[in-house]
Amino acid sequence: MTVTQAAETNSAAPRPDITLPVTQLLIAGRHTDAADGGTREVFDPATGSVVTSVPEATADDVRAAITAARAAFDEGAWTTLTCRDRGRILLRAAVLLREQAEQFARLESIDTGKPITFSRMIDVATAADMFEYYGSLALGIEGATRTTGVPTFAYTLREPIGVVAAITPFNFPLILSLSKIAPALAAGNTVVHKPAEDTPLTALAIGELLSAAGLPDGVFNVVTGGAEAGSVLVEDPRVDKIAFTGSTAVGTTIATRAAATLKHVTVELGGKSANLIFADADIESAVQAAISGFVYNTGQFCMAGTRLLVERPIYEDVVTAVGAGAGYVPVGDPFADSTVIGPMTGPKHLAKVTGFLDKAAAADVRVLGGGAVSGVDGAGWYQAPTVLADVAQDSEFVQEEIFGPVLTVQPFDSEDEAVALANSTRYGLAAGLQTSDIGRAHRVAARLEAGLVWVNNWGVLDVQMPIGGYKQSGYGRENGPEGLDEYLQTKSVIVAT
Repeated sequence: MTVTQAAETNSAAPRPDITLPVTQLLIAGRHTDAADGGTREVFDPATGSVVTSVPEATADDVRAAITAARAAFDEGAWTTLTCRDRGRILLRAAVLLREQAEQFARLESIDTGKPITFSRMIDVATAADMFEYYGSLALGIEGATRTTGVPTFAYTLREPIGVVAAITPFNFPLILSLSKIAPALAAGNTVVHKPAEDTPLTALAIGELLSAAGLPDGVFNVVTGGAEAGSVLVEDPRVDKIAFTGSTAVGTTIATRAAATLKHVTVELGGKSANLIFADADIESAVQAAISGFVYNTGQFCMAGTRLLVERPIYEDVVTAVGAGAGYVPVGDPFADSTVIGPMTGPKHLAKVTGFLDKAAAADVRVLGGGAVSGVDGAGWYQAPTVLADVAQDSEFVQEEIFGPVLTVQPFDSEDEAVALANSTRYGLAAGLQTSDIGRAHRVAARLEAGLVWVNNWGVLDVQMPIGGYKQSGYGRENGPEGLDEYLQTKSVIVAT
């Protein structure tokens, strides 16, 4: 076993002024505490200190939110608006979000530990794009006339599904919430949103922003809480659709339980994405893509490139370069502009990663990087990026989602072997390859079992391009017009003439 130096750290930045949203449940346009007064603390991952507390919603609270969403849908507070009027409200929300961009970025960073630079440039910007994109698409929701073999006037209608429960994870609260909320609202649905219990702040702020944009009461509701709140949403027959992002284990449970009431379900689940570097690639660019692919968002990214497959002639050079390069990625305070890797979002997420690394230290693999990282004032939940080389394909390091800044590296001898190794996990969310051969790029991309394939880059995303899983990485699509389709159902009307 070989261990190299830990990643560099930077100094702590001054803690910014942050205006918190109203930290109460949002139900039927009103802010309220939990029925039993229960609360849950929200922590700053960089310091471990308490930021605030939010209500721990009871089952009765969640049912009240469903009642509000159901009434808003059935009584027409939202569905009777024209597509154009719905679109205008979402476009107004995009404008408001851009006006409040710095405040939302600070909320996202203090909630998740995400570096402030990324919160500004990626998370808030993408969330605003989603409001704008789906606000624009709302104007084009329409059916079609059809020709039948009998004397009729036949046409289709595209209609909303009903009440949507959006259940979202801790790693990208804004982006993964808006990827559900924006298309659901554009289609004419009403929403009950349950954000992750660790990262609820921007969800509450979105509730305030949508109200300011003119959204009618009850159309968007927010319940903060844990597993009990999620269970009520999954099981209540008044909820028509579940949109979930999270682990494969939880997603499987949700799909099984939602089947009892035949809910529509979309699930974007875990990933163990392979990044293939061929010997003809631009090695410097390929190494940069490999490092950014596994350290981005502290590795808490379901599409992280956590498996690196390298053609054997360049294998040792790439292992050395990636191991060394990862050791110099700046780790530190999320509010320091130079930080690239912030803390893990919470202690349980850190414990999962360190548990894997403890096993790796005793296994027959090379360990490069890793080690202790000093957080803000010696506190916080930090993990330095770690590279595990010479890892067996059947090892848990290759097969299981670690969800932290940990990269495995394996050699391959042929294109066929590379594809076989890449496809030999139960996941299929993303994949990538680095090559200068355009024919190979298209050929291998077509063979990789993943919903998204990057060529000569990693992590480039756009609201117009759909994402979603193959195999046990889930089903359904988010983003693009395909994301809007997930919140519509088709009705046929046949009129005798």
